[in-house]
Amino acid sequence: MAKPTLQSIADEVGVSRMTVSNAFSRPEKLSADLRTRILATAESQGYAGPDPAARALARGRTGTVGLLVTGRLGDNVRDAVGTEFLVAVADALSDHGLALTLIVAGVGSDVVPARDVPMDGALVHVSEPGSPEVEWLRRRELPLLTVDQDPLPGVPSINVDDLAGARAAAQHLLELGHRRIATLNLDPPSPPSLERARGWAEVLEPAGVAPAGAVAAFRPPEAAYDAATRLLRRPDRPTALLCFSDAFAAQALRAAEALGLRVPDDLSVVGFDDGPLATSLTPALTTVAQDVTEKGRLAVAGLLEVMAAARATDQGPDGAPGGPTAARTVMATSLVVRDSTTHPPADS
Repeated sequence: MAKPTLQSIADEVGVSRMTVSNAFSRPEKLSADLRTRILATAESQGYAGPDPAARALARGRTGTVGLLVTGRLGDNVRDAVGTEFLVAVADALSDHGLALTLIVAGVGSDVVPARDVPMDGALVHVSEPGSPEVEWLRRRELPLLTVDQDPLPGVPSINVDDLAGARAAAQHLLELGHRRIATLNLDPPSPPSLERARGWAEVLEPAGVAPAGAVAAFRPPEAAYDAATRLLRRPDRPTALLCFSDAFAAQALRAAEALGLRVPDDLSVVGFDDGPLATSLTPALTTVAQDVTEKGRLAVAGLLEVMAAARATDQGPDGAPGGPTAARTVMATSLVVRDSTTHPPADS
């Protein structure tokens, strides 16, 4: 049996090839009855539709948006906050009839997705400074929006108020009476980790507190566990620990338990994110809350605005810094006090 084509369907229905093509790509140009007949004929012939690449070329749109992340997908989905963001982005795109293409940074291959994969725009999330993938996206003049990154000239951004959140966490510990405070941060640093470190310092240093510090890689989880263990074995063991994330805080709780320390009686622990992990831990975690789902929704909405503006002007997305395509949204954070923090031990 011959392979079905636009022409074979057109011949059977008695219309032109263009009319059949419109039934798939521009349905508003046909009556509902005619489109129904064409699609039924296509189904009976086993025709799946026009070649996606050819249709994308004709329409000037691919129907997909890229999401640039650092590391393998497995590393990202093991983190509850990363998964929540990924789901929020995918759902928001789906609401607009768009697909999500994941672009992984830092993975060598003959194919460079940021350079080679068709897409209508891209979200840049958790990429390292100077990422070649970001440079490829910019050279392609794709509509872009960054999330949790240092702003790029002419590119809109969504950021969490990491600075204010970290300040609130540090102030909470000071108000409880802690003075031997340590920090457990990310290595290599990221824009959020640098802002959180700055927030902690802006509160602790004026109070005369010089925190002990340790850093750990995002993966494997044991890296944060080992770093927390080193802090808790110090002769001047801290009575409180400020953590880069809830995931780091969870490893700190494990380390404390292994050393026979009680949380919060011997050690207060504060996380950051307030994802599902925070309330599943024992004790429930005091943490800084950010709305990850809303961040994903806002990121998609902002990128769609840039894409629409680019289509309307038939130009690249770059604009002058501070212009309408360079808007920066900073999302509020809030301290959520639970059971992992209390006053320092009386003998401290």
